[in-house]
Amino acid sequence: MTIPISNITPIGMPQMTPAAGATGHPGEFESVLSSAISSIEGLQNKASDSVQKFLTGENEELHTTVLATQKAELAFELGLQVRNKVVDAYQEIMKMQM
Repeated sequence: MTIPISNITPIGMPQMTPAAGATGHPGEFESVLSSAISSIEGLQNKASDSVQKFLTGENEELHTTVLATQKAELAFELGLQVRNKVVDAYQEIMKMQM
């Protein structure tokens, strides 16, 4: 019995915001941030479910579990690095003299 190998789907990234000179809508940053956090949380939940299914023997294969876990880990690391860059940028702005 052979199992077909499916394509790896790319991790969805949040929509890019306009350039600094462009005007945005109020709450746009909040919506981009919450959608990014939601996608990271969804990947972590999917990985957790996959691990639980694998451990209970519910016909979940090891490579599927490992891929789901790695996707969740990479998404979390990306989110963490973006957060660090935003905090650094905020601190630099606050250091500027008026």
